[in-house]
Amino acid sequence: MISLLRYAKKYRLQVILGPVFKFLEAFFELLLPLIMARLVDEGIVKGNSNKVIEMAGWMLLLSIVGMLCAFVCQYFASVASQGFGTVLRNKLLAKIQSFSHHELNIFGTDTLITRMTSDINQVQWALAMFIRLVIRAPFLSIGSVIMAFYIDTRIGFLFLLILPIFCLVLFFIIRFSVPLYKIVQQKLDGLNLLVSQNLTGIRVIRAFARTPKEQQTFNQQTDDLAKVNRRVANISSLLSPATTLIMNIGVASLLYLGGININIGHLQQGQILALINYMNQMLLALIIVSDLVVLFTRAAASASRINQVFDTEINLADTGEVTETLEEVPVVQFENVDFRYREDWALVLKNISFALKSGETLGITGGTGSGKSSLIELIPRFYDVSAGNLFFSGTNVKAWSLAHLRQEIALVPQTAVLFSGTIRENLRWGKADATDEECWQALDTAQATEFVRQLPQQLDTVILENGKNFSGGQRQRLTIARGIIARPKLLILDDSLSALDYQTDLDLRKALKKDLTSAVIIISQRLRSLQEAQNILLLEKGKIIASGTHQNLLSSSAEYRKLAESQEEA
Repeated sequence: MISLLRYAKKYRLQVILGPVFKFLEAFFELLLPLIMARLVDEGIVKGNSNKVIEMAGWMLLLSIVGMLCAFVCQYFASVASQGFGTVLRNKLLAKIQSFSHHELNIFGTDTLITRMTSDINQVQWALAMFIRLVIRAPFLSIGSVIMAFYIDTRIGFLFLLILPIFCLVLFFIIRFSVPLYKIVQQKLDGLNLLVSQNLTGIRVIRAFARTPKEQQTFNQQTDDLAKVNRRVANISSLLSPATTLIMNIGVASLLYLGGININIGHLQQGQILALINYMNQMLLALIIVSDLVVLFTRAAASASRINQVFDTEINLADTGEVTETLEEVPVVQFENVDFRYREDWALVLKNISFALKSGETLGITGGTGSGKSSLIELIPRFYDVSAGNLFFSGTNVKAWSLAHLRQEIALVPQTAVLFSGTIRENLRWGKADATDEECWQALDTAQATEFVRQLPQQLDTVILENGKNFSGGQRQRLTIARGIIARPKLLILDDSLSALDYQTDLDLRKALKKDLTSAVIIISQRLRSLQEAQNILLLEKGKIIASGTHQNLLSSSAEYRKLAESQEEA
């Protein structure tokens, strides 16, 4: 956890001064029982009202000053912990955003969400408690023992006897509870995964009548989490009655020994009251110490999970400096490219070679799992090639600045993804300063103008979560419009015409050819969408088994002809 404190540098003043004020509060709190003893012994017992008023005044003054110190410490703790949490979340999100798809696949979305929320909350809360209590609790525990020895040495040894007994109880409780807290975090990861899957696939669950089964699975997961939480809560709950028992035994022993010492004149009544207060302070402070140990242990586990993200080496290094495209060279060129997702996995793409020039359209087709989407994900460097060379605008993609490379490429993915906000705001993801005229022009090219014009709010229409207030074809056209609004150097349509009817598909392709000078890559299982492309690649098991125009492939490739006949396109 200490390594994460570098993100609290901005709040060093609060982190330092907070414990200082808390120390002052604890110091004043330790003085109160001594003053109370003098109030009783020198004031009440002797009938000295002036001494009673004087000591009561001192107690009131110390209490007010201690309260003010506590308020200042609480304020510093809030500022530092909330600021630290904000900085840490921003840094962690920036790190996650820098991950290539390789690192994202390793972690998974659900555990990253847990680390961004629950784990950071644990670390943030630990910092707040560090400022507020890490000085106060040990100081009160040790200070109470010292004050007991100051009042009476023999009674002080009673404090020393009780202290290790309590520490032994605390040790066993922590030993059994801390591992269970780690299991709780793991169970929470699993529950987040299940909830995410159910919310994302709720329509599929209902379509297959799996709702009761999924509810049963969810109930089982929550029951498992509840069982672990109950176990750790039951173990932790032993601390309070154990502390009460030890406290009562200590107080009873103190009263017994104190009574004997009062009878022989060795101690006074006020001193016994002070010792009882110190006994209570010591044991209550130790309870806080036990809570802090559990809290810091949980925070350490969470900090370890956060550091795993920060310490992950990015497989894809952004060290390129190229920011400008070259003319009269292929926009995209593959030279004997191989690709595998991990070093110990089989090749997904084998010996891929082709070139695509500006203004041309490349079609890519093939069976499921043939490597179509994997191929186009190499171009914006979501992954790096395993062998061979990949050039964009005449320069190896590794020499490009990632931000500039991806600004030159518009990728419309298989699944139409729209974000919460208006249609205009979604289109401006493609071009931040796009005017309304440019928005309408992009919608017109994407064949979306007609249905957007019919909406009461038109460009200001609010898009619900994942665009659920639009049909599949409408969502695809909106995402295509978002892709083309910036007039990219390369437009990639990854099976993003599948929800369009044949006429809309044809009209959209004609509009792209008319309105754009970009190079276009269209991935589709539907050959009608590819038949006007200057070149079509037919993939099978990661290899190009045939390439050429639609007509050439019909006459030269049996596999392509078979695919065309299955679609009645021959």
